[in-house]
Amino acid sequence: MTNAQSLPRSVGFWGTTLFSVNGMIGSGIFALPAILVAAVGSFAPWMMLLGAVLILPLTIILATLAARFDAHGGPVLYTQAAFGSFVGFQTGWSRYASGVVAVAANTQVAVAYLAVLFPVLEDPLINVSAVIGFIAFTTIVNIVGMRTSVGTLGVMTVIKLAPIVILVLVGLVTRDPAIGFHLPEFTEVESVILLTFYAYMAFENATFPAGEVRNPKRNIPLVLITSLFAVALFYMLVIWTYLAIAPEVSGNESALAAAAGELFGQTGVVIISVAAAFSIGANTLSGGTVTPRLTYGMAEQGTLPKVFAYVSSRFQSPYFSILFYGAAAILFSLWGGFVVLALASTLSRIVMYLLTAFALPVLQRKNNEKTSWWHLLMVLLAAASTIWVASHASGEAYQMLGFILAVGTGLYFLAVRKNLHEPGK
Repeated sequence: MTNAQSLPRSVGFWGTTLFSVNGMIGSGIFALPAILVAAVGSFAPWMMLLGAVLILPLTIILATLAARFDAHGGPVLYTQAAFGSFVGFQTGWSRYASGVVAVAANTQVAVAYLAVLFPVLEDPLINVSAVIGFIAFTTIVNIVGMRTSVGTLGVMTVIKLAPIVILVLVGLVTRDPAIGFHLPEFTEVESVILLTFYAYMAFENATFPAGEVRNPKRNIPLVLITSLFAVALFYMLVIWTYLAIAPEVSGNESALAAAAGELFGQTGVVIISVAAAFSIGANTLSGGTVTPRLTYGMAEQGTLPKVFAYVSSRFQSPYFSILFYGAAAILFSLWGGFVVLALASTLSRIVMYLLTAFALPVLQRKNNEKTSWWHLLMVLLAAASTIWVASHASGEAYQMLGFILAVGTGLYFLAVRKNLHEPGK
């Protein structure tokens, strides 16, 4: 093991794409079709397009900012450059908390899917062991190095998407795709449009490991835009397939499992259930790869202790940041009462989006650049969408968000104080 040092640029365009795609496609794709169809009928696929349009201004803003930076941190770098180290730290800290809680929650869901096929996993002790074991597995994979992480993530992505692609092809060829455009009532749209917004959250994952991406100022903006449109089209095709098959969904069965059951019988249900577990697992592995790069970048910038930037001389990975992230995820997975914290973590991600949106014109002004009218339009649209989404959060979520930010404030001043007392500071 060695002290802080830079990491090699070993990730190309397709590897970076895996981070965004797996951030957006997790457990939601298996349940959303039934929820949206029940709410808005044949308009459901177009709801996913509306969700993509809603988050598009944010995507354009992050792509524009990513073209300016080539180090780790993504939104942390953007907001720190615009508003200073304290705001940058809070942006990173709140997003980090969101990532840790998401890993803990998603791993539990993945094991729950597998428990349908392997009832032994319903035993509380075995269930907990499986959750801990998977988080430990992803932690080890990530420590071994970025190439190993991207390779494993690529395999898991193929395993999770291949059955869905087959389901879509067979479903649309053998059944009526029922591509309609029946406008629902506005109140029905509003009740589910938040879900479509949430479906695309984590598209920004590709920006976190910029310091390990080849030609990041070109590749990351391209990844952000193309991934959003590709995932939106994929969601729409899946929902059209679901409409064409029109399965009966019962109990805890996922929408796609029910659809696969209609076409392929019990074998289809089993395959889709395995795909769901791999989908959530890939989402977890992706988060475990990119989120520790936030703390690595924050340590590089001096807002976290330098130990978070320590790099393994053998594997060329930020081992301490990865181990810390894995340990925190395991601890949260053992805590059964973190529902409110999960909601607050989603809210904190929205706050990160809002700060990042405002960072663009501030940076342009600092650099004496002329802010174009369409950049300002994107900022206003992004701010409006994030504020609207945040307005639907509960009071408990805001209280927990305040607690997360208060803890982050304490950590920030501890790190700054330590840096000030180091020799040569």
